[in-house]
Amino acid sequence: MNTTDRQPPPDGKTQVIAFLLINDFALMSYAAAIEPLRAANMLSGRELYRWRHVSVDGEPAQASNGGRVLADNRVGDEVHFDTVMVCAGGNPALFDQAPTFAWLRELARRGVRLGGVSGGPWILARAGVLQGYRATIHWEHLPAMAEAFPNLELRRTLYEVDRDRLTCAGGIAALDMMVELIERDHGHALAAAVAEWFLRTELRSGSAAQRMEARERFGVSNEKLLRALAYMEANLEDPASKQRLADVAGVSIRQLERLFAQHLGATPTGHYLDIRLDRARTLLRQTTLSVMETAMACGFVSPSHFSRAYRTRFGKSPKDERKG
Repeated sequence: MNTTDRQPPPDGKTQVIAFLLINDFALMSYAAAIEPLRAANMLSGRELYRWRHVSVDGEPAQASNGGRVLADNRVGDEVHFDTVMVCAGGNPALFDQAPTFAWLRELARRGVRLGGVSGGPWILARAGVLQGYRATIHWEHLPAMAEAFPNLELRRTLYEVDRDRLTCAGGIAALDMMVELIERDHGHALAAAVAEWFLRTELRSGSAAQRMEARERFGVSNEKLLRALAYMEANLEDPASKQRLADVAGVSIRQLERLFAQHLGATPTGHYLDIRLDRARTLLRQTTLSVMETAMACGFVSPSHFSRAYRTRFGKSPKDERKG
């Protein structure tokens, strides 16, 4: 998947976009980010964009599905780029490569436009180049990123374009972001043509939510139950009582229990516990919070209760999860 250099058209400047591929990057997100550039060139009849692939060491970068992409450059090479897009996946919190962070800071000082796709925004944050910018990241990483970088202006959106920083939650949202980028660079007509080329018939703005509504995720339509589910997800650090949940739903406690049993096959207490434990696992895997801090962030006041519940749910203790 290497690229060859071509001469830019005489009537305009070709933008050079580098894709910094961190091992275990998400192939779908990468493809959704690079293919619109190819389409823009083809549909315009001009080389509006040229792309290069960069890896940390110049060796082929491996995607999460095992595929490999050849690198044109390594981190630190003296090559001109107009934009650098960081593509990462898996657990970006584990990436700790000081030369890469230093290179990204140097690019920022030079005025290079920087972007992050899927787990890429975490690496930009770690490099210190997102401070003062709106940013987003895949919903799986959002809680941990908020804990790790409390001063960042994080949004739960599909993508954010804030001056010379572009961040995207990943997946097919990368296509939405690149279509907006093409529109900003070359106008609505070309952007619309690129979107239509990829059968993108529904406009999704960057401010759209990443996750389905609870109605779609859980396959339920009962409004009272949906109110209780939404309240649970919004209150993990200080869990609501069963009475409070019933009040929010506008039902009695007994009716609340029947709704959970009928639609989810669970009790309100059991479902709430599962949500909190899922959040705890994310924090243990992706942050440096202690086990005690993680327990408190997820509404457990007793470390022993947290440890027992965690082992029952995941078959290992919180400490073993952190070691892993």
